[in-house]
Amino acid sequence: MKDAELIKKIQLGDESAAEALVRRYYPSILQYCKSHCFDQTKAEDLTQETFLRVFRALPEYREKGSFKAYIYTIARHLCVDESRKVSLYPLNNEEEWISGQDALLQVEHQTEIARLLRTLSPEQREAVILYFGAQLSYGEMAKVMHCNMRTAQSRVRNALKKMRKESGHER
Repeated sequence: MKDAELIKKIQLGDESAAEALVRRYYPSILQYCKSHCFDQTKAEDLTQETFLRVFRALPEYREKGSFKAYIYTIARHLCVDESRKVSLYPLNNEEEWISGQDALLQVEHQTEIARLLRTLSPEQREAVILYFGAQLSYGEMAKVMHCNMRTAQSRVRNALKKMRKESGHER
């Protein structure tokens, strides 16, 4: 069932549709939040808050684009707000969502991935997280990051180029 159909059912009071929506997005939103704060408990709290805000807004929600981009935008705002409270987060678990991407196959150690991610600008790091971790399309990324699609593509391309160069695997 498509997101739009689930949302219509939720708006009509169908609790099973709400559960289906949570099952569909909870794991990926949790992973996204973990990629920002790297603390399981805090990531779970941010994920819960994301869904709470989604369900509060659903009575007035009208599909103007991708629901996936909508929910990630909410999660992103919460993660950004949380990051303002804490100065630095330890970097770990990036290997889980980056592994499998040919540009980073040469990188074997989690500490090296963390080091490479720290070399990126905040915009590039966010683009890498959204593209590889959340597997959003460039169009969805553009909506979440409030930029155009070409800028989203450029941020990923430039981030990968910088990471390859930093790792000594530049092509």
